[in-house]
Amino acid sequence: MTIKENLKKIKEKIETACKNSNRNPDEITIVAVTKYVSETTAKSVLEAGITHLGENRDQPFLSKYEAIGTEATWHFIGSLQTRKVKNIINKVDYIHSLDRLSLAKEINKRTDKPIKCFVQVNVSGEEQKHGLSVNEVLPFIKELQQFEKIIVAGLMTMAPHTDDEQLIRSVFKKLKDIQEEAMDLNLAYAPCNELSMGMSNDFTIAIEEGATFIRLGSSLVGRE
Repeated sequence: MTIKENLKKIKEKIETACKNSNRNPDEITIVAVTKYVSETTAKSVLEAGITHLGENRDQPFLSKYEAIGTEATWHFIGSLQTRKVKNIINKVDYIHSLDRLSLAKEINKRTDKPIKCFVQVNVSGEEQKHGLSVNEVLPFIKELQQFEKIIVAGLMTMAPHTDDEQLIRSVFKKLKDIQEEAMDLNLAYAPCNELSMGMSNDFTIAIEEGATFIRLGSSLVGRE
């Protein structure tokens, strides 16, 4: 299957999920996760009409950035070590993994311009996952007021890798609830109107529960 063929199937699933939840497909941004593919394949994603690309490690990101540059809107979607912020900060458009004040401080120090960040939430409470616990999210967002260059675009989570659809749905539903609480704070630096959730195996459920950014790797670009 080509990327264009994969994208056609994905868009059909997005339309169905939006119909099921009375949403507009235009509200959904596909982030193509290109971490397992070459620069050539990443360029093919752009040719297919997807301009948002996601990487999770600094060196592979930098090599793709060198090849593609600002043709793409870049998302850093992996856990970000504080010492590596300086390598990527003025090249990415979104960071999906803000989960501690030390990282916020470094981002704020290194960025040349306001940067959109997602606060990462470990809704499921799995030990191997990064992110804040559910109860830490709102206090953390309030503390981010001290960092004038950080814009809290929204929240991000990953559901457990399971066939239990109800469990997956409950995780996404909980993140949506927290997002609404964050929006009710009416903080200028934290509009929180975006939700980054849903990957190849569960993006339709995520859309039905309010996702605005979905992160698609294997179902869209495959692996090389």
